[in-house]
Amino acid sequence: QVQLVESGGGLVQAGGSLRLSCAASGSIFRINVMGWYRQAPGKQRELVARISSGSSTNYADSVKGRFTISRDNAKNTVYLQMNSLKPEDTAVYYCHAEVTTTRLSTQNYWGQGTQVTVSS
Repeated sequence: QVQLVESGGGLVQAGGSLRLSCAASGSIFRINVMGWYRQAPGKQRELVARISSGSSTNYADSVKGRFTISRDNAKNTVYLQMNSLKPEDTAVYYCHAEVTTTRLSTQNYWGQGTQVTVSS
């Protein structure tokens, strides 16, 4: 099937930066939308940012101007550059991809999650 492997999480002080990466592999015909979601303890998972195959982007209001999503279609990889991090950005960040597989079935896939912790 399809696997999403994330990297780049960690511990950073408020005001710092981190860059998350997510590489997709497997039976991929086409990756439609790629994105990042996050889930803080006791809260629901929420959209952070997403990017279409044509590079149109959407951001949560809480991260606009601080986070930038991008993708490398040749590498089936999506990135999230996070600047000016705040303690409230602390969460597990999940990569998401809507993929049309080689069997021409379109499905949603998720990464295993990577922890981002911002200290004050």
